[in-house]
Amino acid sequence: MSQMNRVIASTMVGNGLEWYDYALYGTFTALISKHFFPPGDDAVALIATFGIFAIGFLMRPLGAMFFGRIGDKFGRKNALALSILLMAFPTACIGLLPTYHSIGIWAPIMLTLIRLVQGIAVGGEFGGSIVYLVEHATPNNRNFIGSLSMLSMLIGLLSGAMIATVLAEFMPADAFDSYGWRIPFILGFFIGIVGLYIRSKLDESPAFLEAQDAGHISESPIKDALQHNYKEILLGIGAYLAVTIPFYIQTVFMPSFMVKFLNFSTADALLLFTISLITMMVVAPVSAIFADKKDRELLLKLILLAYGIFAIPYVMLLDYKTFTFALCSQIAFSAILGAYIAPIPTMVVELFPTRTRYTGMSLACNLAAAIFGGTAPILVTKMLTMTGSHLPIAYYIIFAAIVSFVCISLIKIRRQRGQMYLV
Repeated sequence: MSQMNRVIASTMVGNGLEWYDYALYGTFTALISKHFFPPGDDAVALIATFGIFAIGFLMRPLGAMFFGRIGDKFGRKNALALSILLMAFPTACIGLLPTYHSIGIWAPIMLTLIRLVQGIAVGGEFGGSIVYLVEHATPNNRNFIGSLSMLSMLIGLLSGAMIATVLAEFMPADAFDSYGWRIPFILGFFIGIVGLYIRSKLDESPAFLEAQDAGHISESPIKDALQHNYKEILLGIGAYLAVTIPFYIQTVFMPSFMVKFLNFSTADALLLFTISLITMMVVAPVSAIFADKKDRELLLKLILLAYGIFAIPYVMLLDYKTFTFALCSQIAFSAILGAYIAPIPTMVVELFPTRTRYTGMSLACNLAAAIFGGTAPILVTKMLTMTGSHLPIAYYIIFAAIVSFVCISLIKIRRQRGQMYLV
């Protein structure tokens, strides 16, 4: 296997594991709430389980700073090896954790601690792996190579959902409820070890080695990023807004919304969710290839216009409450989302100099996810119940598109002035 292939494989395994776990936790929320909280009020237990899930988002910016310092000061390879290890162990621990019936209140406490550790690991993995990918790419394929981070995210989500579905389908109900749901989490540990092995064979990023040889390594990457690159971090957050808000609406909020608000069956909602993921997986690489060959910022602004134009029809088609109209809604919106998420990773990486790139990129992505992405499902649900209308879903997407449009316009100006660090 060539060095570039190992870089791609290790990054996709690491990112895939992150979102594989994310899919498992979401799929098994009801079972987790049953096993790790006291019996009684199921609704309270479910809310608490979602709350523990959300706590992981709060830790992501801390993970971005912790791993950013390692990645910018000691090397990308070292940070990424530690981050995948820190994800693999907690994922397995969820599968091995004793239940509330066995250890009482320590069960939800330990589950919370595990999610905190995972949040820190994710904060270092996602942005750092994108930096590592892009720094190995050539100017002719940089957007495509960067888009593989998003493709691995979608593959991880789909793999987690499919493995969970297959086990639930073929195992006896009692066995699945008792121990079967634990198997995919334990399997995640071995996926992580494979990723760690591949990463141990990698070379350091050429950009980092060049900076190291030139004596341009930052001794205080966090301080330097916040002091000298805060504008770049804000631009990265703004450009990423039209990734994180629509993505979490589509992958977290939408399946539950279809079942609870639109009376779709769970089977139909999951089928539409699967089709949505596959649509994004098909469209993303095509969009990235176009971004490498054409004017990337212009392409992204056209996609953002499509967001604005289609946001209201996206919701109105769902309101017909038929599978056919819902299918049209989901495929069209997922195609727009898939087209936008593909070139964004590379564009945000290019905002930062080598000395603070790992920290800056990780902070931009993870602050956007923590502040806007993780809160999107709760915020949209609250707006729906307050207004009695489904249109707030569209309005929030339009808000994200407007902010990202402005930020990408500013990034375009920076590129024209020669202020991008990877060109």
